[in-house]
Amino acid sequence: MNAIAMPSPAEIPLAPRVLIIDDDCDLGRFVADVVEQMGLRTTLTSSAAEFLHALSPDVGLIILDLVLPKVDGVELLRLLNRQGCTASLIVMSGLGVRIMESAEELAMALGLKIVGHIAKPFRRSDLEAMISRYEASVASERTFKTEGGPCSEPEDCLDQEFERALIQHEFIPHFQPQIDLATGVMVGIEALVRWQHPRLGVLPPARFLDRMESAGLMERLNWEVVAQSLAALQRMAQISDVTPTLSINVTASSLRDLSFPDTLAILLERYRISTDRIILEITEGGLIEELSSTLDVLTRLRMKGIGLSVDDFGTGYAMMQQLRHIPANELKIDRSFVSRLPQSSADRVLVQTTIEMGHALGMRVVAEGVETEDQLAALRLDGCDFAQGYLFSRPLPEHELVGWMTQYVAA
Repeated sequence: MNAIAMPSPAEIPLAPRVLIIDDDCDLGRFVADVVEQMGLRTTLTSSAAEFLHALSPDVGLIILDLVLPKVDGVELLRLLNRQGCTASLIVMSGLGVRIMESAEELAMALGLKIVGHIAKPFRRSDLEAMISRYEASVASERTFKTEGGPCSEPEDCLDQEFERALIQHEFIPHFQPQIDLATGVMVGIEALVRWQHPRLGVLPPARFLDRMESAGLMERLNWEVVAQSLAALQRMAQISDVTPTLSINVTASSLRDLSFPDTLAILLERYRISTDRIILEITEGGLIEELSSTLDVLTRLRMKGIGLSVDDFGTGYAMMQQLRHIPANELKIDRSFVSRLPQSSADRVLVQTTIEMGHALGMRVVAEGVETEDQLAALRLDGCDFAQGYLFSRPLPEHELVGWMTQYVAA
């Protein structure tokens, strides 16, 4: 019987290292102890020179104090950007939440991956929660890659396959549930396009949407997703007592196409779906140009009973002005504001204000990107109507969504 060959210690991959910089040696040691007790390797430094010397590709997480002698944390953020750092980042400081939030914004603007911030003094549980958030993000990235994340396939090669993929119906909708925060009932689903590539697996929209738009194929893709989503909704209605609403993203060119409302109405009649089950999600980019023709289309859609949702609200400057003109009945809070609830006081105020404004305008408010119970509790407290995000479910293909719906109702 042959012995099983065991890998040598040198062949066993090590977990990413956590690099800590804090000029308070006692606090730095406390942070390192907590991180090590959670099973991660650490390197503790107390100056910028030590930190930069210890920085290497195996560092997966950096815990950075903003107030340092000689070279401060903000200067280190710029250095990390120049070195092409890919590690995640947790910011610490005793200077106040607004300063840390500004540092976070700077880090994101520089292309760094922010996990969050911790205000000094903090408890062990605060640090453990932040490390757990980092570990969850790493796990999510791994899942993303196995489901069809970045691979080595050249993008130019994918460009050559768009036409074939459209003919073969390889672009398919995945559906993310939307939950009524007052009742806990699933009330809707959002259709999000994926490419079921025969060789590379499921590819996310970041891999192909912009390039398809450049190739002038977005209208064909849009109608492909609409038709498949309506067919899926029809099948769900046949096996469920309640038909959820279906939210679909539409292109800017569709909103300027005067025939779009009638074409969509014909499709809805073909699939025997009531217009009040459909919500079209529109972004600022679809409203800025040719407002007159866009308002024509939007008004006729609402007259037919089709819902309109203002997507990614708060991320653009022009949307506030357009909001008073468009006949939307739903407002979606962008995930960038939800992600830092309830820790960020500024984001909390902005979310509360958005909810109040939406309700005052007679609109229901949906929060996207909900990932934690704390975020959910804050949104409930602030009166948000619906929510979606990985806390409830990732976007699912139709057959998995049906199973999820059965289990969710049973639970």
